[in-house]
Amino acid sequence: MEVVNLSELGKKVRLERVMNRKTERTVIVPMDYGISMGPVDGLQDMSGAVNKVAEGGANAVLLHKGIVQAGHRGYGQDIGLIVHLSGSTSLGPDPNQKVIVASVEEALRMSADAVSIHVNVVAENEPQQLRELGRIAEVCDDWGMPLIAMMYPRGEKVDDEFDSEVVAHAARVGGELGADIVKTNFTQTVSSFKTVTEGCPVPVVIAGGPKADTDEDILETASKSIRAGGAGVSIGRNVFQHESPSGMVRALSKIVHRGASPEEAEEEL
Repeated sequence: MEVVNLSELGKKVRLERVMNRKTERTVIVPMDYGISMGPVDGLQDMSGAVNKVAEGGANAVLLHKGIVQAGHRGYGQDIGLIVHLSGSTSLGPDPNQKVIVASVEEALRMSADAVSIHVNVVAENEPQQLRELGRIAEVCDDWGMPLIAMMYPRGEKVDDEFDSEVVAHAARVGGELGADIVKTNFTQTVSSFKTVTEGCPVPVVIAGGPKADTDEDILETASKSIRAGGAGVSIGRNVFQHESPSGMVRALSKIVHRGASPEEAEEEL
């Protein structure tokens, strides 16, 4: 009789709730802006915001622990839950110095499907953030909890946080220290982002960044990342602040899961 590692099995089952098992890609909508930015347009009604992106077919939403009850509602289409473990505020002396504000065990009690941690490589407290990433990765393995590492090159020594070599290094750190999925910046071109995806031992998804000027910009970026070997997107403001969050999720899902062009995806809007 084959011996089953229950932690590995648990992680596999949970990963299928945040990633499409057929495409092995994901569309995540992060809604964790309240700690860093305070009240944000589009998230006043958390339950409604989650419902809109769930209707559009998002694979998962990402929330802080205190808003899970309000945001992860018990009606409508099901959607994966990722609990974010890191935090800092824009009011503090250095927003790049993220600290741990929740635990894997808390996320388990909330029936989360994954947890995420934010690491700013090159930040003043980079050593502390890397130590916490390694520690949390070990706890996640013990409990069979998938870990998403948001790996960003941010700090005084970073001239360009979209430089492919710097981004590739940051992504590699996340994979090396035990993340199951790495989220990082898109490096603007297909060829440069291939450096990132090919250099990372785990799937890489792109961040959405600031509010885009046009829908075309968002969809083109998503398409380029997939063509470069990316595993999906994790886009917040450009989704939940869109006039049609459900439509934008459908458009992104069409690109991520079906390989549609930006023009084909825009039909969903």
